[in-house]
Amino acid sequence: MSGEDAPAQQQNAEEQKQQQQQQQEETKTPAESPKTESKPDPPPTSASTEAAADTPAPAAEKAPEEDTFSYRALVLTGYGGYDKVKLQVKKGKPALKSGEVMVRVKMCGLNFADLMARQGLYDRLPSPPVTPGMECSGIIEAVAEDVTDRKVGDKVLVLNRSGMWQEVVVVATTHTFLMPEGMSFEEAAALPVNYITAYLMLFDFGHLRPNQSVLIHMAAGGVGIAATQLCKTVNDVTVFGTASASKHEVISQGGVTHPIDYRTRDYVEEIRKISPKGAANMLAGQKKNLFAVAKTWYQQFSVHTLSLIQGNRSVCGFHLGYLDSETELIAQAMAAVMDLYRQEKIKPRIDSTYHLEQVGDAMRRMQERSNIGKIILTTEPMKEEEKKEEAKKDEEKKKDDKKKDDKKKDDKKKDDTKKEEKKEEKKKEEPKKDDKKAEEKKEEAKKEEN
Repeated sequence: MSGEDAPAQQQNAEEQKQQQQQQQEETKTPAESPKTESKPDPPPTSASTEAAADTPAPAAEKAPEEDTFSYRALVLTGYGGYDKVKLQVKKGKPALKSGEVMVRVKMCGLNFADLMARQGLYDRLPSPPVTPGMECSGIIEAVAEDVTDRKVGDKVLVLNRSGMWQEVVVVATTHTFLMPEGMSFEEAAALPVNYITAYLMLFDFGHLRPNQSVLIHMAAGGVGIAATQLCKTVNDVTVFGTASASKHEVISQGGVTHPIDYRTRDYVEEIRKISPKGAANMLAGQKKNLFAVAKTWYQQFSVHTLSLIQGNRSVCGFHLGYLDSETELIAQAMAAVMDLYRQEKIKPRIDSTYHLEQVGDAMRRMQERSNIGKIILTTEPMKEEEKKEEAKKDEEKKKDDKKKDDKKKDDKKKDDTKKEEKKEEKKKEEPKKDDKKAEEKKEEAKKEEN
């Protein structure tokens, strides 16, 4: 081997070695290939998951309506003042039992029974916490499967023992009554308690007939106006009505023949002056008597014979706390009242309408007997502007109350100061009196010596 051949052979050997390495690299399996810095492969997926990956993801499932359903309600949290009735939010859709309907409430009626219930004086209301209210109007939103005489969308007024002061109520269908065409929700909420009570007392218990006289106490209230209108559906009935003097013009226009100011006059004496013939008939015990529809704090109305002697007096009473046991009687009375409304012989008079947020003001107005007609609560939420205005009024009222309290304190302080000054003057005068007495005694002693 020459020196020139050696490098060539060595070169050929190296070329062959490189070719063999290249062939080996080309024949290597993927598993033997060198690793790279790429991310690890994702886990294997099935055909269904691959298909799902190609389709958009579904929206999140909606919660059941029962869980998202909410409505506002006034709740009596305890007995006491106006602040015991609070506006709360109830959650969960009420369940319907057999024979029940769900009503979306528009308007609610306020009654004296509600005021007494707040003070713990109305035993027909369940114990707190409880939603008050005996009447409302609204639209049926759902019916139980077995209900056939009511349907979704029906406009109804509702009469119930309690629970009506809220945006949604569930009641037995027998406690609902279809609203006549043309009747507003306010009128519907003003009708059940007032007109059914007055109707039953005048016609079912009182047997009111033509040419009789009726005395209606608190004639400017919801029941008083209802009773007056019902009396005028009978020929030649004379209506005496008690009310404060400022309300006489209104109740006279409404049908009261003889308004009497109960604060300054004795209504018995006034009736004697105005209708001596009626009083004489009562003394004689004849049928032509003078009836009185008397209202008690328990929303109870009595019809009694007004007599001039103790032994000739009868009293009967009825109140709507017995709704469940008097369903048929109330249904008959309601049918008669609805007929009279359709004939335009009666029409509820609305005094004022308050939002649920203003229930304290509404109750105060009735408690102070400032209303002429029915006070209504609306479930429509207050607008922000109204809330601001209400807050402003509350702030002004607080300032006025503070001024009054400060004035009372100042007046008391002044009175106390005057009393103290008088005491001091008395103390100063006492030594002078003692000195004067001492001088008088000396004078008397000198006279005796002389």
